[in-house]
Amino acid sequence: MEADVVVIGSGPAGLQAAIHAARKKVEVVLIGKLENSSTFGIPVENYFGTSGRQSGTDLLMNGVRQAVSFGCEVEDMNVISAERTGDRFRITSESGEVVDAKAVVLATGITRNHLGVSGEKEFGNGKGISYCAACDCNFYKDKVVAVVGGQSEAAISAELMTRYASKVYWIFPKFDADASLVEKALAAGAERITESVKQIKGEGKVNAVVLSDGREISLDGVFIELGGKSSADLAMEIGVMPEVDDTIKVDRNCATSVPGVFACGDITGRPWQIGKAVGEGVVAGSAAADYSKKVGQ
Repeated sequence: MEADVVVIGSGPAGLQAAIHAARKKVEVVLIGKLENSSTFGIPVENYFGTSGRQSGTDLLMNGVRQAVSFGCEVEDMNVISAERTGDRFRITSESGEVVDAKAVVLATGITRNHLGVSGEKEFGNGKGISYCAACDCNFYKDKVVAVVGGQSEAAISAELMTRYASKVYWIFPKFDADASLVEKALAAGAERITESVKQIKGEGKVNAVVLSDGREISLDGVFIELGGKSSADLAMEIGVMPEVDDTIKVDRNCATSVPGVFACGDITGRPWQIGKAVGEGVVAGSAAADYSKKVGQ
């Protein structure tokens, strides 16, 4: 598939970017799971034009309908890879569909999702817990590990770790990744367990997890992969180097250091508010559309 602009992330920033890019009469594809937005499932009460508490989910759904009404194609799935190919960008979704675009808007947020269970903070600083299998896989050669998460990045990480670890448990109550990614991980030897992790245990470093059914599994490491690939990871794949805090530096046009790559929303830094995200979405979407019209001329 070809597009002028690909927007990665379906939160307020990404949706507004898609709306404004589409209004400039260019081909726009938005890729991102709505449920991964920090606005999904929460009340909103400090955003312009809202009275009292409003549903964040409803706000997002209205944004999707607006984007579609202006001609944007919306794909409710995660992005698993991004690359530069000359003056174009190639974005691959978890379904395997590839979109070749002239400009990219990164709007997937910044926070790596945490489990919030006992032991996570204690062992999260190089003591057996990682949030990036691709980064830390070499540390777990011939070890026993668990990959925790049910979406695309967890599926990819589970398959990856089978090439390094002696045993891989893939743990989560619900598996939402594309069926092809699930099958690939299971075929590679990952053992799927449909339970929640309730506790991460250890003495100095991780040595076990406790599941919701009471079972305790001995292991050497836990990879927490909730949701899709982070904006920081995707940014590096297309040549943008994040700051030390994983934010991405942009100029007044929300342009990054790489021509054709724009960023908006939480990933550009504080304040992490819907108003800022929407405002930057306007700028990034418009700038990306204008840039795409110049490519190939």
